[in-house]
Amino acid sequence: MFENLSSKLQTVFKKLRGKGKLSEKDVSLALKEIKLALLEADVNYKVVKEFISSISAKALGKEILESLTPAAQVTKVVHEELINILGGSFKALEITNKPFFIKLVGLHGCGKTTTAGKLALFLKQKGHKVLLVGTDIYRPAAVEQLQALGRKIKVEVHCPKEGESPVDTLISAKKIATLNSFEVVIIDTAGRFHIDQEMMQELKLMKEESKPDEILLVVDAMTGQEAVNISNHFNQELNLTGVILTKLDGDARGGAALSINMTIKKPIKLVGIGEKLEDLEVFYPERMASRILGMGDVLSLIEKAEKIIDKKKALELENKIRKQSLDLNDFLLQIQQIKKMGSMEQIISMIPGLSHQIKNTSGLNFGEKNLNKTEAIILSMTREEREKPHIINGSRRRRIAIGSGSTPNEINNLLRQFEQMKLLTKGFHKKSNQKQMFSFLRQEVKIYWQLK
Repeated sequence: MFENLSSKLQTVFKKLRGKGKLSEKDVSLALKEIKLALLEADVNYKVVKEFISSISAKALGKEILESLTPAAQVTKVVHEELINILGGSFKALEITNKPFFIKLVGLHGCGKTTTAGKLALFLKQKGHKVLLVGTDIYRPAAVEQLQALGRKIKVEVHCPKEGESPVDTLISAKKIATLNSFEVVIIDTAGRFHIDQEMMQELKLMKEESKPDEILLVVDAMTGQEAVNISNHFNQELNLTGVILTKLDGDARGGAALSINMTIKKPIKLVGIGEKLEDLEVFYPERMASRILGMGDVLSLIEKAEKIIDKKKALELENKIRKQSLDLNDFLLQIQQIKKMGSMEQIISMIPGLSHQIKNTSGLNFGEKNLNKTEAIILSMTREEREKPHIINGSRRRRIAIGSGSTPNEINNLLRQFEQMKLLTKGFHKKSNQKQMFSFLRQEVKIYWQLK
């Protein structure tokens, strides 16, 4: 999402580092470029003005310009201010009482119902007993969609009866939640194509009835600066407690994420990063600021890995690395686990410096298509070929190529990459510190994506 903004900001800082000693003119020119980059990212102009003003006051200070590393100091100031406009400290979604009512509001098409399902799964995985409540009686099949999501994640859904109003549905949902010891109640409300008084009146009545602990605005990141106007209106009418930003994995320029908190002073608590129901993450302003500036996000990467990686299989792989007995079955396992962690672009953005390095390496592609092709090639091999890649000769290559829809040359590339991985893992078990571990991970990720 922030690819263009991140690339432009990194270019600005690279220019500053190349100068060594900075003058006020150097910093002023850099700030103009940062301002332009933010405006092009569709960040609200008032937010940009305040952001640049705050940076300028600190970056042009005598202690920074006369420091030994002025470029690094300017980068530090920008990083700190980015954290501020993204919300400052992390604001968790805390279940403080039971039943805990969470009301989702937003315009039609922002992804409310899907987000309700994602949030239910997110909280269920944390050990909470969740009830989904459908109150959208206007959009065709809205309740049916929520029911389908509930069945998929095995969460109970309370739906309105025929002719029942959203308020009456909430009254019955409260009774069910209390009688059946539900810990969290997630209310999916109706949206409109635009904000109108009828919509707001209904939401206010529902607020009075349910007295929700959280009122979260679901905003589509693709709406850009318009997200600011939407957020303002909902906040004035309902006094929001936070925001869930959806489609953060899309082609949006990032303006919504960088504008909302500064405008309504309410935190972004969660973000949708994909289409799968598992693709909902806690929003950490500091981590996001680091990713925007190309500093990576190692903590989020570790958390993703801990959720996905099978500990037993990881130990088996470690033993194989020690014995230098890796085969293509292990290579396939690693690819499948990486796919579970999300899109490769997301993973690469979390490894410090790797995104910029890959972007500037010719012939290095990455995407779901390449992973699927690599997987198809290995799956087209026999068990013996996976365990003993050295036996793959010309005729075997042709058979594997036909079976996987690839070419013999692509088979050669894959085998070459596998040998590179084996060389990288040689002696890796002797390395223990985090810096060495991520140096290895950076190289391994690059190998996976060298299919042309």
